[in-house]
Amino acid sequence: MKEIFEWNRLFYNNLPANFALEVVFRSTVMFIILLLTLKLAGKRGVKQLSIFETVIIIALGSAAGDPMFYEDVGIVPAAIVFTVIIILYRSVTWLTGKSKKFEEFIEGKTECLINDGKFSIATFKKESLAQDEFFSELRIKSIEHLGQIKHAFIETSGEISVFFYEDKEVKYGLPILPALFNKKSNNITNNGIHACTFCGHTEEQKTGTAKCEVCHRDEWVPAIKTLRIT
Repeated sequence: MKEIFEWNRLFYNNLPANFALEVVFRSTVMFIILLLTLKLAGKRGVKQLSIFETVIIIALGSAAGDPMFYEDVGIVPAAIVFTVIIILYRSVTWLTGKSKKFEEFIEGKTECLINDGKFSIATFKKESLAQDEFFSELRIKSIEHLGQIKHAFIETSGEISVFFYEDKEVKYGLPILPALFNKKSNNITNNGIHACTFCGHTEEQKTGTAKCEVCHRDEWVPAIKTLRIT
């Protein structure tokens, strides 16, 4: 039967003192794995917190919680983990201040998703952001179609920033309300201004089929030009 307050077990879990070197190595490796994993998960996976902040929270939370509950986790190894994480944090912070490229790798950078009422296709492909999810974000901001938007950006936090046209500048755009967007079709049934459902490009179309001159897709929906009501 184990006794409480066995000091060697409490602090070291009956491990040799040089085990501390292995703890340093383990902590460094897991820190890097966490950082790369969340980097691959994308901005939207860690919305509101930066990737780096999320890594710190996960790493310190685990290091703090395990020795509180599990008798086979020593306090000294956990303290070493804290020390290593803080050193790595300071090191990464220093590097981000010295290198713009390293800062962009760790924190990411603001990307333009919509420019002049159309998708910035190259940027949109890079971000782990589904079209439905993005439309939902825009609808929450009382946006009916892309023609109301001058610019939209995804920030390093994963938030969407939107800059609107003035009412007199609103143009025909791709509708994002489900009832209208779901009318998309490869066959244009009425003459008029239509929007490409892939890139948001708008142009006058006649009945029949047509390919978008920007992205060369052939799925269209009637464009709308309603003003934004706030």
